[in-house]
Amino acid sequence: MALSKSEEQLMELIWKQEKVFMKDLIDSYPAPKPAGTTIATLLKRICDKGYADYTTFGNSRQYYPLVKKADYFSRQVKGMIKNYFDNSPMQFASFFTKATNLTSAELEELKKIIDQEIKRKKK
Repeated sequence: MALSKSEEQLMELIWKQEKVFMKDLIDSYPAPKPAGTTIATLLKRICDKGYADYTTFGNSRQYYPLVKKADYFSRQVKGMIKNYFDNSPMQFASFFTKATNLTSAELEELKKIIDQEIKRKKK
């Protein structure tokens, strides 16, 4: 189950801090800060969806991620490729290189990354 935008924003803070109390999460938000009840609701949803969990210390809960950030975004990209590009990474790559207005230097850098990945997979 995917995260909503507000849940994803909160998960970003959890990933960044790795282990964090709700008070610290609220402090991490820019002004205007969301209400504590809003954060509590988002945390409950994130935990219910299996993306984070917590350890109880007295009356406080310390939250930590259950899913790595890279794994989450990898699933999101795979889902986008499946839903919008007929499950074709080639269509996605073609669209990405044309629609993002990459400079020639950025395309060269992307080419180097692709060449390195080709070498790695041939081993």
